[in-house]
Amino acid sequence: MELDRRQRAQVAIMKPLARALLGAPAVRRHFLARHHQELDAGLDPDLVVLAAIDRKTGDSQVWHHGPREARRRMCTSVGIADDPGAALPVTVTPSRVRGAIGPLPTRVYRPRDLPTPAPTLVFFHGGGWVVGDLDTHDGLCRKLAAHGRVQVIAVDYRLAPEHPYPAAADDAIAAFRDVAARAGEFGADPRRLAIGGDSAGGNLSAVIAQATRGDAVAPALQALFYPATDLTCSFPSHQRMADAFILGARAIAWYRGHYLGPDPSEARLREPAGSPYHAVDVAGVAPAYVLTAGFDPLRDEAIAYADRLRAAGVRVVARDEPALVHGFLLITRLSAACARVTDAVCAEVGALLRG
Repeated sequence: MELDRRQRAQVAIMKPLARALLGAPAVRRHFLARHHQELDAGLDPDLVVLAAIDRKTGDSQVWHHGPREARRRMCTSVGIADDPGAALPVTVTPSRVRGAIGPLPTRVYRPRDLPTPAPTLVFFHGGGWVVGDLDTHDGLCRKLAAHGRVQVIAVDYRLAPEHPYPAAADDAIAAFRDVAARAGEFGADPRRLAIGGDSAGGNLSAVIAQATRGDAVAPALQALFYPATDLTCSFPSHQRMADAFILGARAIAWYRGHYLGPDPSEARLREPAGSPYHAVDVAGVAPAYVLTAGFDPLRDEAIAYADRLRAAGVRVVARDEPALVHGFLLITRLSAACARVTDAVCAEVGALLRG
C-alpha cells in the first residue's frame, strides 16, 4: 500500500521525532526505570523504550481496527521504524508471477553487479496473512539482495479476510512453481532457488517446502524468519509472551480469526497448509535457516519445527536472538541491535544459498 499524502507527512514528522525520543537521556531513563522488569528480563533497551511508547499510542494494537485500517497503520509504522535501504546498490524492477487463480504483482531486487544466472530468493512478506505488502517489506528485500548477494523476487499474495485460508498458501505454492518454470526469464539459477519470509511469510515458505519437495525444481533453501508453524498456538511461549510488544495473544487471535475464520475446528488448525509443524512427514524438504526472537510468542513453535526437521534428516541452521522481538527485521532505523542483526541475517542467508 503506497503511502498517501497524510501518511507521508506523518512519517516525515515522526521519523526524526522517534529518533530524538529514543536518544533523549531523560526520556530513556524515565521509560527504562518504569519498565525495568523487561530490561531485567533481557529485552534490548531500545525496544523497552519503543514498547513503552507503543503502549501509550496503541500503534501495534491491530485488534482495535479493521483490516484496511490495520494495513494503513502498518505502512506508516514501517515508514517510521525501518531503514528503507534506499542507498543500497540494488536495482528494483516490477514484474508478475502466476498465482493460484491469476497473476500476482512482484518486485525483483538485484544487486547491480550480480552475474547471471543468479542465486535467487522468492520472498513472502509477513503480516499475519492480513496486512503487509511489497511496500512494507521493500527495505528488507533490498537488504537481503545487497547483503546476501542474491536476487530477491518478492511476491504480493492475496490477503485475508477478502481471500481466506488457504488462498495465501495456494498463491505461494503457485508463485514458487512459476518462478521455477521461468528461471531463465528471471535470470535465476534453478539449482540455487530459495524461498523465505518473515512471520506469515515464513509460514508460507515452510508450506511451499513441503508441497514442492518432489518437484523437478524444488527449493534449495527455506529461510524462515520467526515463522508461524502451529496455528493451535499451544506452545508455552504463547502464554509466556501473551503481552509481548508487536505481537501478543490478542493480535494473534485477530490475525488467525481473519485468516481461518472466527471459530476454526481443531482439525482445521492442524492442517499442514496452515500449520506445517503438524505435517505427518517433513523428510526431504529443503535445508532450513530458522530465525527466532526471545520476546516472541512464536519462538517455541519455530524451534520445535526446526527440531522436527533435524530429526527427519534435514540440515538446519538456527539463529536465536534472545533480546529481540517478533518483527525486529522491520525496526532497523530505531534499534541498533535490530539493524545489526538484520544485516547479519541477510548475509548469512545469502551465503547459505550461494554455497
